[in-house]
Amino acid sequence: MISTQEGQANIGKVLTFLREWDRGDRTVRGRMLNTFVTDNTGKTFYELELEFAQVASLFLARLTTWMRLTYMFGTFLGLQLKAIGIFLSASSHDQYLMEFLADGGVLTLLEILSHSQSKEEEKTEALRLLLTVSNAGRKYKEVICESHGVKAIADCLAKSNTDETQETARTLLESLFHGNPKYQNQVYKGLIALMTCTSPKAQHLVLHTLRTVQSKMKTAHRSIVEPLLNVLRTVHLEVQDEAVNLILDLKCFDVRPMLLSGLVALLRPTKEEVQQQQNMEESEIIRTTGSLPVFLQQAAAAKTIRLLAEDSQEVSRELLHLGVIQHLLYAMGNREHADAQIQASLALEHFVRSYPVIEDHVQRVIGSALFAAFMHEAETLYMNMDETHAEILLTNKVNITEVLEGDKL
Repeated sequence: MISTQEGQANIGKVLTFLREWDRGDRTVRGRMLNTFVTDNTGKTFYELELEFAQVASLFLARLTTWMRLTYMFGTFLGLQLKAIGIFLSASSHDQYLMEFLADGGVLTLLEILSHSQSKEEEKTEALRLLLTVSNAGRKYKEVICESHGVKAIADCLAKSNTDETQETARTLLESLFHGNPKYQNQVYKGLIALMTCTSPKAQHLVLHTLRTVQSKMKTAHRSIVEPLLNVLRTVHLEVQDEAVNLILDLKCFDVRPMLLSGLVALLRPTKEEVQQQQNMEESEIIRTTGSLPVFLQQAAAAKTIRLLAEDSQEVSRELLHLGVIQHLLYAMGNREHADAQIQASLALEHFVRSYPVIEDHVQRVIGSALFAAFMHEAETLYMNMDETHAEILLTNKVNITEVLEGDKL
């Protein structure tokens, strides 16, 4: 127990500290903050209250106000954030959190994320504090979302150029999604919108998070389909893999018909798209890979179709009714992109071996010799293909709809 005399001495020390703070210039405050952070990191609520004679809140209020007034100038912002973090992380009590929110702390943190002069490490620290707020419970998540937090955090993730900031922003968005039914859809749609960002690292993180988030949803929003299919144009394999995995997950949701018809359509890029991209000589993808984005997308679509068909006979039949065979044959004829030919051949092989009734149609189109090579090793078929073969494939009119209706596949 602390005696009355000791308690009064402690109050006197704290009042002297606060007076020095109020009178001090930024150099004095910087020194005081440094000492505070060094001496108090990791302390609990009760330890901080003991240290500040039950009036630690007075110092937190001063800190929050000073940060709100000076963050745009970067005056000891990193140190301010660390000091506030000591209060917000103090275990077993949320008094400091409530006071920080009441003083507009969340809005200031979100403004720091959007401020063009904020350094990356300051943004990361602000995101960590927001994560502490979010993890404290539903009402705190709602305050962040009500303050347009989802957009600010999403923008920060899309535009940031450091892994740590992007990872923390991703973790925060996922935290805001869980246990926040009122704003769950807002976070979900925010993640969908992020798929169009230009940073491969951000795209990878977003797609990975969307898989987690989608698994908790009862339905999928229609707006997910177009940007997800567009991601298949990426030159970054780790991003493409996440996109393919998300498409595989979505086969169990109501957007499946849109996804399947979209994938089949990608096997046959329009002449306008191809010409437009051929004219874009400055395109980074064309420079680094020598391939048009629509051809990368064509190959990825063929690969995804094969994985979907292998995984589900029901999906496989739906693809057949969408004319997938004609489109796969077309993609096999694309001599400008070997991977599109390989992926289309492997997908077609699955359908031919699974449904013998399709075999005759394919053999008639590509001829006995090429069909024999196809059945022997589909992956290397493109090596045996000349211009005449390719032209036959590109102009094929295979229509197996009548066969499908006549046969129980």
